[in-house]
Amino acid sequence: MAPSMELIKELREKTGVGIMDCKKALAENNDDIEKAIEYLRKKGIATAKKRGGRTTSQGQIQSYIHAGGKIGVLVEVNCETDFTGKTDDFTTFVKDLAMQVAATNPIAVDRERLPREVVEKEREIYATQARESGKPEKVIEKIVEGKLRKFYSEVCLMEQPFVKNPDLTIQDILNELIAKTGENIVIGRFVRYQLGAYED
Repeated sequence: MAPSMELIKELREKTGVGIMDCKKALAENNDDIEKAIEYLRKKGIATAKKRGGRTTSQGQIQSYIHAGGKIGVLVEVNCETDFTGKTDDFTTFVKDLAMQVAATNPIAVDRERLPREVVEKEREIYATQARESGKPEKVIEKIVEGKLRKFYSEVCLMEQPFVKNPDLTIQDILNELIAKTGENIVIGRFVRYQLGAYED
């Protein structure tokens, strides 16, 4: 019997691995989450970590202009070789990312690049809300963590649902491209301009 979507979702949250890999890992390990995590570490994640250390000095910068010239985005994505950087798959990925940034307005590429003060401020707000609604102290941390996960999925590009297919995150799409090319691929940076939304 195929693993339930709840189990797949839980494994994805714990590992950041794509849906199909999670499904396979659970099926191979009789729906045992801990064994599935170990299985993924031995298989894919170990490979991704190896690739993660490799230099990415090639790639592309793509732009996307939206809403009649009212929103503009520049995105830089890096890979290991010029060959991969020129493929249609890579170009499509970078263009899709630029469109994603225009549509969803993320704050950072991933959690690591999210300013610490932003996270702390959100954590404080969620804890205060939970206390004021009369929640017992022992469950407040769980509530805060749950709300933070949702916050990350809104403001971190890698964790956002892909606008063209909300069943997948940007991380899933990136993992697929890494698997297809066999190269380390890194979302370098992005900038999003919105007409009139600038600070002095």
